Amino acid sequence: MSNVLFDLNPEISVILCSYNREKYLNSCINSVIAQTFKDWELIIVDDGSQDNSFDIVNIYLQKFRQIRYIKHQNRKLAYSKNIGIKNSFGKYITFIDSDDVYKPNHLESRLEFMKANPEIDLIEGGFFTEEEIFVADYFQPGKTINLRECVLGPTFFGKRQVFLELQGFENIAYGEDTDFWHRAVKLFKTQKVTQPETYVYTRAETSITKSVIEKISSSS
Repeated sequence: MSNVLFDLNPEISVILCSYNREKYLNSCINSVIAQTFKDWELIIVDDGSQDNSFDIVNIYLQKFRQIRYIKHQNRKLAYSKNIGIKNSFGKYITFIDSDDVYKPNHLESRLEFMKANPEIDLIEGGFFTEEEIFVADYFQPGKTINLRECVLGPTFFGKRQVFLELQGFENIAYGEDTDFWHRAVKLFKTQKVTQPETYVYTRAETSITKSVIEKISSSS
């Protein structure tokens, strides 16, 4: 058993949405477990995976009481994020994509920032990637933009009421993170951060951003 007692009111809820990502799940989950800050819960939302995802997750469920697993039929990413939010208990809510990992001080660094700046409700940014990644531009359909100029949803770290008052993410085909951020800016105090780069971003072969880019390339 884990030596961390399960807290019904953890400081941080981490929401991990996944669909057929068995090859990435161990690294992703292990990076949450390895956090220097320990008062977290991890909610894994399985969007109808047909691979061996549950067999991998189940090993963690047996060991860590602060990890929970929810599975539903394939309803896409925004729906899965909203299910995670509704089933979370944390004072702060954040995310991790199934093909990404946290550096060990990720949660600690974000919480420290929020405590030092109590007027801030929601932050995003502070990620590392080994390559220059271009994604579809949410504001200019058919064009691309460097990922570093975009809102990266899994780096969102915010107070619980932000996600509840905005009623989560809109179920749109692309850009639900950008849409959420722009709605948040109108009602809450938000801030982009660039350091520390503790969120390690990897673009899997089956990622949404990759598939959208391929559509742009084939039509140009």
